[in-house]
Amino acid sequence: MTPTFVFIPGASSNAQAWGPLRNELAMLGFPSYAIDMPGHGSSADRPASYFASPQDIEALSAAPSPMKGVTLDDNVRCVVDIVSRLAAHGPVVLAANSFGGITLSAVGNAVPELLHRLVYISAACPTRFTTPQEEVHPAEPDGNLLDAAVAKIAVGDVAEQGFARLNWRAGNGDPSLFAELKAAIMADGTDAQFRAVLDTMDPDESYEVIGPDCVIRADRWGRVPHSYLRLADDRSIPVHTQDRIIAEADAVTPDNPFDVHTLATSHVGYFSRPGEFAAVLARLV
Repeated sequence: MTPTFVFIPGASSNAQAWGPLRNELAMLGFPSYAIDMPGHGSSADRPASYFASPQDIEALSAAPSPMKGVTLDDNVRCVVDIVSRLAAHGPVVLAANSFGGITLSAVGNAVPELLHRLVYISAACPTRFTTPQEEVHPAEPDGNLLDAAVAKIAVGDVAEQGFARLNWRAGNGDPSLFAELKAAIMADGTDAQFRAVLDTMDPDESYEVIGPDCVIRADRWGRVPHSYLRLADDRSIPVHTQDRIIAEADAVTPDNPFDVHTLATSHVGYFSRPGEFAAVLARLV
């Protein structure tokens, strides 16, 4: 049976970002489903001040967030519900990018029997319980351009707010900031493509979506075939960090290591060069 590809977005992202890749998969005959995680996407109650023009940063700092209180359990319940319904019609391949790998791993632990394959697209795959920043951006050799860029668009205090808020739309009004963000996230795309990505971004993310249940388990997650799309030109999770993630996961399941595929793209190359990703995903099944 033809599998259905299901996509979990990364931090600050939502279902819209998967549109170009889903279109390419459809051209190859594969159905797909992109998930809006709790607190994300068009149905979430995102702060109106984020979309105002001009923006009022003081109002944006004070606005409540749909992400406050969202936990890993909420994410897992959301994904498992969708996967359960789709699995009734055939095999499910569950994929994630970046921070979405945390939820992907937890779902792999929760319902391995419902999953045909797990696909990590330059994504976190925790083998120990740690913080989001340590997991995705550890203290390793230079190459991560994202942290310095997002520090310039951070709004408010994470500890006080209970969520992280990033003003992605600030990049639209500041050419140097736009260039810095683009270099970190999508250097291989056009400016028009990156503006489209910025317009899809949600401002808020909850760091409560990382917890002990996202640490991969050999007896659960390890039963599912898993692939890693290693992005050689990624400047958000550099390739040396991706290699560490792969090696640590392989040590947990040495008899079922990652099936690794390398693409010379940026962190969100699936948006800027979706045809290449669709071709690789099609070969996996």
